[in-house]
Amino acid sequence: MGGGGLAVAAAGGVEFEAKITPIVIISCIMAATGGLMFGYDVGVSGGVTSMPDFLKKFFPVVYRKTKEDLDSNYCKYDNQGLQLFTSSLYLAGLTATFFASYTTRRLGRKLTMLIAGVFFIIGVAFNAGAQDLAMLIVGRILLGCGVGFANQAVPVFLSEIAPTRIRGGLNILFQLNVTIGILFANLVNYGTAKIEGGWGWRLSLGLAGVPALLLTVGALLVVDTPNSLIERGKLEEGKAVLKKIRGTDNVEPEYLELVEVSRIAKEVKHPFRNLLLSRNRPQLIIAVALQFFQQFTGINAIMFYAPVLFSTLGFKNDASLYSAVITGAVNVLSTVVSIYSVDKVGRRFLLLQAGVQMFFAQLVIAVVLGIKVTDSSNGLHSGFAILVVIMICTFVSAFAWSWGPLGWLIPSETFPLETRSAGQSVTVCINLLFTFVIAQAFLSMLCHFKYGIFLFFSGWVLVMSVFVWFFVPETKNIPIEEMTERVWKQHWLWKRYMIDDDEYVDDLAKKNGFADSL
Repeated sequence: MGGGGLAVAAAGGVEFEAKITPIVIISCIMAATGGLMFGYDVGVSGGVTSMPDFLKKFFPVVYRKTKEDLDSNYCKYDNQGLQLFTSSLYLAGLTATFFASYTTRRLGRKLTMLIAGVFFIIGVAFNAGAQDLAMLIVGRILLGCGVGFANQAVPVFLSEIAPTRIRGGLNILFQLNVTIGILFANLVNYGTAKIEGGWGWRLSLGLAGVPALLLTVGALLVVDTPNSLIERGKLEEGKAVLKKIRGTDNVEPEYLELVEVSRIAKEVKHPFRNLLLSRNRPQLIIAVALQFFQQFTGINAIMFYAPVLFSTLGFKNDASLYSAVITGAVNVLSTVVSIYSVDKVGRRFLLLQAGVQMFFAQLVIAVVLGIKVTDSSNGLHSGFAILVVIMICTFVSAFAWSWGPLGWLIPSETFPLETRSAGQSVTVCINLLFTFVIAQAFLSMLCHFKYGIFLFFSGWVLVMSVFVWFFVPETKNIPIEEMTERVWKQHWLWKRYMIDDDEYVDDLAKKNGFADSL
């Protein structure tokens, strides 16, 4: 990307100068390692839970079920404890995100990322050294706290530090690192599953320490965002950082706009309560809907449990891990497609195109499984097994260049500064809530719905595509502080929520006055 070329953003007639400076690129790469950590945690659990030695030690009941001839191919791994191992991380993340909102706002984006790194390192130590199920769950909970803090701070950090014209691409670095983390975890699981002596799973869980360390060191090295420094009253420092990251001394217009936005934001005493104000409602509705739909595409069912899912379909242990590696690789490559296309073709096009592709892929998978995988069959014939893997890759690729990254990008760039931290908190919270629901329920749903699980998810893909068509506006190439004028006030439905400034101040005073009297 280099340091050349000016990114010029027209802002209310004023042009903001911004070179794509090395410090922006380095800061963004360092910050995005939070995604690497999150991805590794998502990817590692599925492979570890399909390892016989791990099951024998912590889940002997499931281990016995995988060895016996069961009535149903679909129910081998249906166990609440096993699902809790995967899902406890997301429940902890859900709780941590509320504390993370406070630290992001009051202590800055940089320190919040550092806290996330420390939680990750301690969690990894507990997991790798686990002697019993309680120790294992405590480790996952600590990792979950790290996820809550990282997912709160990193997308906001990336949106605020990036020049407008490449904001989408740089923000998706977070999601790219999530996919690289998942692929890395799948490759590690493929290797450690072959280790003799039954300790391979410890190595799988312990290697999460690598991205944890990268995030911690990265958080120590990066600068905080000008928005965050100005928000906390460090005006001169904010201006100096703005000059450094934009690669020019001509930052006065952008600096003054940030100071003004920050001044307005400071008048907001109750950011969470103010999310409910009419002018913040469209952003809130879209952020919540995107997170809900993102999980109900069924992506995490595939990502958490890919090896378990492939084992259920009759793949041998090696083949199931190998198939999970293939889907992980497709995930990474498709996220790269998103980085190059998101600021060119726009957010809406990617979401709608992917909806069609995902719907088609899940329909084909459901039909093949419905015909070929009965309760007592020996799994799939190799030709059909390859077709299922191809369709899962088709589904994963569409998700990876659309709903995966854009589910995080759109909320992080649409909330105004006064509710941005609170908005990001709600976004992360809803995401983790439904991630927890899917992680806790999927193996049981697979047992009861059988092949119908893919029809269930494809139905939601159809619903969310209709939602995008009618309600999600285009936000590409629009400066982050100008969304209200240029996006929301132009939309056929959302414009009716965009009340004038005077009404907004009255509304705000009423809300906060009411809050103060409570």
